[in-house]
Amino acid sequence: MPSRESTSRDRPLVDIRDVSVQFGTQRVLRNLSLTIPRGQTCCIIGESGCGKTVLLKSLVGLLRPTSGEVLFDGKNLSRLSDKELTRERIRLGYLFQNAALFDSMTVGQNVAFPLRQHRQVTDKQVQELVLARLAEVGLPDTVVTKKPAELSGGMRKRVGLARALVLNPELMLYDEPTTGLDPIMSDVINELIMSTRRHHNVTGIVITHDMRTAHKVADRVVMLYPLPRLSPEESQVIFDGTPEELERCKDRRVRQFIRGEAGERLMELRQSSAMMPAH
Repeated sequence: MPSRESTSRDRPLVDIRDVSVQFGTQRVLRNLSLTIPRGQTCCIIGESGCGKTVLLKSLVGLLRPTSGEVLFDGKNLSRLSDKELTRERIRLGYLFQNAALFDSMTVGQNVAFPLRQHRQVTDKQVQELVLARLAEVGLPDTVVTKKPAELSGGMRKRVGLARALVLNPELMLYDEPTTGLDPIMSDVINELIMSTRRHHNVTGIVITHDMRTAHKVADRVVMLYPLPRLSPEESQVIFDGTPEELERCKDRRVRQFIRGEAGERLMELRQSSAMMPAH
């Protein structure tokens, strides 16, 4: 009979079961199912408005699905109490699109914030952990006393990553990690995502429009498609495979996205604009 520990290791860390999310009459996700095994880095791509960020919010329990289940390590997040949900969230790291640093705090205080909230640690231990995480993302000790406004965009992203890693998460969620960065700094962030996986053995979910990121960091790529342009019987997942398989995919919608081609999308936008009432 398998032990409880081996059973836990065998099940997917993230299990999304038939999830739908609707705001009023607008449905954003429809019957979406997706499993993420432990140790995998999965990039989720797709046009703006296809539900990527809504999915991410569902994964951290910030948004309850209209129907379906989101399981983290076998636990249904919608059924947890606030205390239980907080306990599970500590096992997650979240790199926000804009880093989401506290402007009034120093870099050191920002990185230390999760430790102060969730761990019983001494000031000396906090200092050691903060400096270790900053070094891990390539930032010197001298940034500790700086405020976020004094940092470049790439440095703020790296501070955000250091903060996300400070509690040693099992799952890292990256929301558009390279948005607003130049190509070189984007690649620095990509390298850090890869080294985070190697050094911490974390599972990763990366929301991105950046195909260079998808090709570099992903074991697996999932592409979502906006519901308004799908028939009721079509799956919202229009691709699920490796980056190499993505390059060979013949689906016109996938090819247009990865190549950045407007195709008939521009005509659709013009038609939609023409149907809007004039003011």
